[in-house]
Amino acid sequence: MQEEIRRREDAERQQRVEDERARAEERARAAAEAAAAPPPAPEPAPEPAPAPEPTSAPAPVAEAEPAPAAPTISVQARPFRPVERPVIPAPQPKAEEPKVEAAAPAPTPAPAPTPAPAPVAAKPVSAPAPAVPTPPVLGRDPSMPAPRRFSPVQRPEIPKPAPKPAAAPAPAPAAASAPSGNASAPSGGAPRSMPSGQPTPRNAPPSRPQQRDRKGDERRGGKLTVNRALNEDGARARSLAALKRAREKEKRGFGGPREPQVKQVRDVQVPEAITVQELANRMAEKGADLVKALFKMGMPVTMTQTIDQDTAELLVTEFGHNIVRVSDSDIDLALDTSEDAAESLQPRPPVVTIMGHVDHGKTSLLDALRGTDVVRGEAGGITQHIGAYQVTLKDKSKITFLDTPGHEAFTQMRARGADVTDIVVLVVAADDGLMPQTIEAINHTKAAGKPMIVAINKIDKHDANAQRVRERLLEHDVQVEEMGGETQDVEVSALKKIGLDQLIEKIQLQAELLELSANPDRAAEGSVVEAKLDKGRGPVATVLVTRGTLKVGDVFVVGAESGKVRALVDDKGRQVKEAGPAMPVEVLGLSGVPQAGDLLQVVENEARAREVAEYRQSVLLQKRTTSAPASLESMFSALKANQAKEYPLVVKADTQGTVEAIVASINKIASDLIKARILHSGVGGITESDVTLAAASGAPIIGFNVRANAKAREIAERNKVALKYYDVIYDLIDEIRAGMAGELGPEAFETVVGRAEIREVFSAGKIGKAAGLLVTEGVIRKALKARITRNDVIIYQGEINSLRRFKDDVAEVRAGLECGVTFTQNFTDIKPGDYLETFEVELRERSL
Repeated sequence: MQEEIRRREDAERQQRVEDERARAEERARAAAEAAAAPPPAPEPAPEPAPAPEPTSAPAPVAEAEPAPAAPTISVQARPFRPVERPVIPAPQPKAEEPKVEAAAPAPTPAPAPTPAPAPVAAKPVSAPAPAVPTPPVLGRDPSMPAPRRFSPVQRPEIPKPAPKPAAAPAPAPAAASAPSGNASAPSGGAPRSMPSGQPTPRNAPPSRPQQRDRKGDERRGGKLTVNRALNEDGARARSLAALKRAREKEKRGFGGPREPQVKQVRDVQVPEAITVQELANRMAEKGADLVKALFKMGMPVTMTQTIDQDTAELLVTEFGHNIVRVSDSDIDLALDTSEDAAESLQPRPPVVTIMGHVDHGKTSLLDALRGTDVVRGEAGGITQHIGAYQVTLKDKSKITFLDTPGHEAFTQMRARGADVTDIVVLVVAADDGLMPQTIEAINHTKAAGKPMIVAINKIDKHDANAQRVRERLLEHDVQVEEMGGETQDVEVSALKKIGLDQLIEKIQLQAELLELSANPDRAAEGSVVEAKLDKGRGPVATVLVTRGTLKVGDVFVVGAESGKVRALVDDKGRQVKEAGPAMPVEVLGLSGVPQAGDLLQVVENEARAREVAEYRQSVLLQKRTTSAPASLESMFSALKANQAKEYPLVVKADTQGTVEAIVASINKIASDLIKARILHSGVGGITESDVTLAAASGAPIIGFNVRANAKAREIAERNKVALKYYDVIYDLIDEIRAGMAGELGPEAFETVVGRAEIREVFSAGKIGKAAGLLVTEGVIRKALKARITRNDVIIYQGEINSLRRFKDDVAEVRAGLECGVTFTQNFTDIKPGDYLETFEVELRERSL
């Protein structure tokens, strides 16, 4: 905008200078003509002659006449300068002198001296004739805009058409008053002026000059737009933004500095697992840049590979973005750890888990406690498939017993933070003492921080020694009350039903010390004790309610599954409408089989339950499919380790010393190609949990001087798990070695039978090319496999299609003879100097 204003001011300033020069020349010429003319007749007329003297007072300005450049400018060129209008009225003091009117036109002509202008005006009419060719003397047309300074986008001002001159020779006042008219109002037949200032011929057709004028304007001012058509001066006013863009463009053209773009920092949500491409999209970065960054970190990955959350956060930080960690609380259900109000709490039955060695009378003790159930009906106790049950005592109090004492399930519950056990009853046989599983149960109980009651069973046997059991417990930091400790102990006999009342009293006493209570008037929460897929009822889960009341029709989420309670079955096999705290029930209506230890939570509606279940399923899927990006070192080690297969095994023996000897002997069989992996080893018979573990890995179970129980055999037969029994350790080791060798499969041995040199290659019709050979070693046989080598590099491996000696087909050709061969697969890349080898492959059994 400033540039355009400055340009206009320069043009106006130059115009005023030229106008002032023209007026001075006209005044000097008028004064010279007046001096040469005879004096007028009336005497009073000369008296006002001194009045124009002030007009000729600029006679000193006439000293500019020596400038020879401007004396040819005529008065008729003045209509082309509209700036002259406001300046002319000032120097006219009087209207009596006709000569002054001719020199300086006024808006109102003087009426008195009408006869005088006629002779004076006749002379200037002929004067313009020689003045016509003088306009080219000017450097440029003053009416045109100044040249553009810097902006190539600037549109120049379009010159206005010049005002029309007088139609015919007229007196000077008429010619002088022409510039005072409206220059922009054209008349019908008046000639138009070209952009150069020259008048157009009067008889020219109107269309062609208009086209030439328009083209001339377009050449000077660009295309005609709406703004230019509506604007008076024809110049488009530029906005500030347009000027800034023009300046930036000019700077770039001259190689000026370009402003660096500010990087936009984004908030990137980082889930637990995400692909590289998805992370790049969330950061608005190129996926190739992320791959390069990971490669520099020593993690060669691809765009579609999934990376873990820690790696993704490292990338987000390196690229300068903000990390928004997606927590489980955004979608998943948070574990409600808030405590209920004291006034809403009510006493609940204790949950007791009985643990111990399988041969120490645990099952017998459970049967004996079950016999104390006074409300047992004709249904006969509990269903064998139920994992938990509730016993009602004589005083109407209840105790919930868990029939899932296996340490594996117990550990899983503790790890998930859903350990629902309140009291642990540790069963120890008085005749056997502490066994490895008993010690393991002690460690699990300590880790869970649960109170323990020691039940010394089988005191009715003649070799029972309860005191020895108490002393052995001291070795594992378990100090009973009789030894001055705080752990309660009781001597019982499940077979003779001795001491059961004392055991129940101690359980009730421990429960009173714990002050067990729960809020039944809230949304239910529970823990899955056992889950299975029933053929008639579908997925069924045995749930122990921990808080609230579970009712029929409640919508719930359990692990990665959801559902709606269709039915609740208690431990007696009866359907109930609701289940309160510490009550075990079977829940029907699940979408799938959950895992043992999963937490059951009641939600508001089915849509919310499905959303949470789908999210948990996606998280589990991502965890299974996500592999941590491998470093270069781990890649090489993995390539080496992958060469060795694993042979999984489950080992059970009668004594701990035997187990250690078997495991050590099996580990010595390992080689570079295969190695044994002991999934589990223990003392005692083969149990259901052993068979389940072996079935999950496809491993055989090795039993040394032990056998599997009926239930374990049933599960093994159903899951096709191999049960192998041994009583001599040498037979065991030999069979395992043979099994590991069989897992690798037979070993291939290659023997070269013959070798020949290709001497010549010739066409063989439809077959393609044939090779002429000279057998150098051994025998070339048609039935054997063949390969062609060139510079000790194998270029073909296949079979011989035909083998001929002269024109006869032969089966073999011995050393020193020549023959011709063709190959299968239409192989034709044969050159003289190649070598042909025939070999045979022999499969042999591996030995470790």
